[in-house]
Amino acid sequence: MNKTDLLEIIRNGENSAVEFKRDDVQPVDFAKEIVAFLNFQGGVILLGIDDDCLATIRGTTRQNLEEWVVNICRDKVKPEVIPFYETFEVESKSVVVCTFSRGLYVHHLWHNHHRYYYIRVGSANREASSEELQRLFQQRGQIRFDLKSVPGATFEDLDMLRLKNYFRDIREQQIPPDDDMEAWQQLLVNTEIMATDQNRHIPSVGGILLFGKNPNRYLPQAGISASAYQGQEKDYKTIERDMIRGPVVARFNETGEIVDTGLVERAIEFVRRNTHSRSYLENGKRIDKPDYPSEAIREAVVNAIAHRDYTITGTDIEISIYNDRLEIVSPGRLPNIMTIERMKAGCRATRNELIKEVLRDYHYVEATGLGVPRKIIAGMLKHNGTEPDLIEEEYSFTVLLWKNRKYLK
Repeated sequence: MNKTDLLEIIRNGENSAVEFKRDDVQPVDFAKEIVAFLNFQGGVILLGIDDDCLATIRGTTRQNLEEWVVNICRDKVKPEVIPFYETFEVESKSVVVCTFSRGLYVHHLWHNHHRYYYIRVGSANREASSEELQRLFQQRGQIRFDLKSVPGATFEDLDMLRLKNYFRDIREQQIPPDDDMEAWQQLLVNTEIMATDQNRHIPSVGGILLFGKNPNRYLPQAGISASAYQGQEKDYKTIERDMIRGPVVARFNETGEIVDTGLVERAIEFVRRNTHSRSYLENGKRIDKPDYPSEAIREAVVNAIAHRDYTITGTDIEISIYNDRLEIVSPGRLPNIMTIERMKAGCRATRNELIKEVLRDYHYVEATGLGVPRKIIAGMLKHNGTEPDLIEEEYSFTVLLWKNRKYLK
């Protein structure tokens, strides 16, 4: 940072990445600001400026200020951090800039022998709720939600026909006899479909989602809400509305034919029923061209299932079909370090490793991580010359496919 940058920051005032403080701020309050920035996207704290509407430059007067800052970062902030510390002269007064990058871990304030977790919301800080805290740990890779045990669930909640199909036919490995429950449970624990909790074997979140007889009994957010509308906006009147439920994966017979569809197939079938094809002649042959290429639809649906944030309760994946577009909305921001630009470049980042790996075993997803650039973006450009919109918002990620060129803005 240079002085010009600093003056611009002061003029613009506080925001989600900038905080002003006088240097007589209490250590606990200063640590709260640091923790909130670390748990967000990072930020800068300017010491020597009033955090009022005028942003009055007071300057710093505290002796050994840098040592004071470093001690707070070591004693009050856990895991401890090292700030980037700079001093500038502004209006003949000293202003200190402490820059904090996004934390590698979830950080907390350690005070009075208790942990306090803070997050940044706009230009303010607040304690994280249990749901927000769980998502923070998941985003930092410190917990994997799909491996957590599902309270109340038992071995009997898993679909044995699908499990046998998976291990015997998809993975092509030996399976225990039907009546050897101990061997089956050990196999499922070893493959993370079940988890060990209090010396009991309990299905994991991923196991219930993939192979559960009724995933929504324990995970109400498991599933897809699908709607087809007549026009270009949401409306109470729909062509069709469906709550798509059940295990993620299908069951296949010995010849590879589907005998019992899963969530993926049911979602794709809903789109197929509620979109159209147009026919034309090419070199004397009849060509049927659907509104959207099947590979793009499949990839968008599978990605939504594999990468949604299952810690967000009370909301399904949403499929909305309008007369000009198809939208697939997945709850949760993009996982880990992923951005839209990185996604377009083929970067790989996973939120639900178990779910992704099992979907890969079934060949629902490819190993290269290039599904979005190859199947969705390139697929739509080849199909009708339109580029999909990829939209990340605070609590969701949307893939928007356009039906025709004329609807592009």
